[in-house]
Amino acid sequence: MLRTSPGRYQSGVSLIEVLVTTVVLSLGVLGVAGLGAFAKRSTFEAVQRSVASEMGYALLEEMRMNKAALGTYVAAAALGGGTLGAEPAPDCDAPGANCNASELATHSLWLWERMIDSGMESNAGVESGGLLSPSACIAGPAGGATGVYTVTVVWRGVTEIADSGLTNCGNAKGLYGAGNAFRRVVIVQSYIDPTV
Repeated sequence: MLRTSPGRYQSGVSLIEVLVTTVVLSLGVLGVAGLGAFAKRSTFEAVQRSVASEMGYALLEEMRMNKAALGTYVAAAALGGGTLGAEPAPDCDAPGANCNASELATHSLWLWERMIDSGMESNAGVESGGLLSPSACIAGPAGGATGVYTVTVVWRGVTEIADSGLTNCGNAKGLYGAGNAFRRVVIVQSYIDPTV
């Protein structure tokens, strides 16, 4: 039988083993932190897209309900950044307001623009919520005739991607980086017949 002396066996952990373990653990923690940041960006982008889509469909529904003023909606063309100015008179949301179809459309567009510009939410007097650097465009048959109406909502994303080039909406504002690399787009369409 072969005997070994008890002093030849090592007990404990060497400094090299501790260093290797620390490096491996650090790389794992950095990877998890990177995934967390990526998940946060992706979630923010998804929320922005959902908000833009809901707002686009909401405006199309307003247009369907107020078919007599489709021409007023189309004439607005580009929205966002306070292009419609102060609240139009009369205030069609006031109790007992007696607004015609065109006045209702004008007030509806102003209110909708405030929503995409985040004017409906504020924190300590600073507007918050909504989309980042939004713009919106409305297109449809001239004069509000029967046809396909399109609401395009664009906003600034947090990462660069190749722009689709599907629309010119928001191009002139210079808000979306070189080549519109930060521009995100939601296009919603509906066929509306004002005679029905």
